[in-house]
Amino acid sequence: MNTARKRQTKLTVAAGVVGGVLAVTALAGTGNAATGDTDATSGTPAPVAQPAAQDASDAHVTITSGRSARGVAIDDPVRVTVSNGKLTRVTMTAVATGAEIPGTLSADGTSWKPDSPLKRATTYQVAAEAEDAKGRSATENATIATVSPANDFIGHLSPQDGSTVGVGMPVTFTFDKAVTDKAAVQSEIQVSSSSGQRVVGHWLGDGRLDFRPEQYWKPGSTVTVRLNLDGVRKTVTFKIGRSQISTVDAKTKRMTVVRDGKKIKTIPISSGSPEHPTYNGQMVISEKFRHIRMDAASVNITEKDGKPSYNIAAVPHAMRLSDSGTFIHGNYWGADSIFGKANTSHGCVGLKDVKGGGDSKQPAAWFFDHSMIGDVVIVKNSDDKTTLAPDNGLSDWNMPWGEWVAGSAAN
Repeated sequence: MNTARKRQTKLTVAAGVVGGVLAVTALAGTGNAATGDTDATSGTPAPVAQPAAQDASDAHVTITSGRSARGVAIDDPVRVTVSNGKLTRVTMTAVATGAEIPGTLSADGTSWKPDSPLKRATTYQVAAEAEDAKGRSATENATIATVSPANDFIGHLSPQDGSTVGVGMPVTFTFDKAVTDKAAVQSEIQVSSSSGQRVVGHWLGDGRLDFRPEQYWKPGSTVTVRLNLDGVRKTVTFKIGRSQISTVDAKTKRMTVVRDGKKIKTIPISSGSPEHPTYNGQMVISEKFRHIRMDAASVNITEKDGKPSYNIAAVPHAMRLSDSGTFIHGNYWGADSIFGKANTSHGCVGLKDVKGGGDSKQPAAWFFDHSMIGDVVIVKNSDDKTTLAPDNGLSDWNMPWGEWVAGSAAN
């Protein structure tokens, strides 16, 4: 099953360099493990096998900031409300640190808000659950980035300062406007690693600049990003954790998890069906969700009667592998016999799970708990014949090194 998201990096407004150099700040980016549900706004492939449909809930959850917003004010920026029901659980988490933000639920259970102002230039995820009078559940999610210390910053950097990520995590700058003088901008950004690896930037279009070494980052190293743009000086550092490379073999229907060079687990999987094969290639975990809604309506995957092929409110243990919608996630609706035996999804990689994701012994729960943002998932032997684009998520590693270097404006 897949659920896509709308990136904020598709740029249509042409802009030159401001004052000779574009101003950039380290703002919200992809961070560490998130814990909430997501109600995705768009999606692709979901499994052929589906769970029993729940009657639509009368409860409707609203998060005032919207599902994806940048530049959110730090004073009273978030409020969660529900109509025709009561909130049963609301969590707000700082993405970079995983710290949960304290909040207060109203006496009547219809609204929630954080107890104190938020921090500037910080990304948060909000996950809300509610029930109507008949006990039918409803969920909603939002990912927000608060306003930067100065309003003239027009660039965003991930990962965040102080975070710990997997060995596949590139340094990614996304710009609010198309950059015309790429050499001027790139010349004022230096990325280095304590490992001594050579790090090179590559422009993925006019609005995204990524940096990576030829091979994955060395485990335990520290990556330093130094900016000196339009008089703004900033240093951002993040840590590389242990190495975890998981390889999904669509032919054998097994995933092998290798930690620091040693195989630690083999997990039966069910990947994309012949009609909807999973991408081959190297992908990187960019987001983690305890639960996420996956809805085929957003990508016009329908049955003969015109109804969406799937709409599952709470897919457990979901981790995003591409922007176009590839996830590796828990599957509780498929028969036990499909795992390791049949490929049944519309493109995602499914692992055995239980509804609600509450059993820590299930393969999907184990993989979720032992994975971090930036871990690599490689898919091979799928029937898919297309090439996974490097800018589809954090799939930079699919570009050969020579081509990567050629796309640098610093040459």
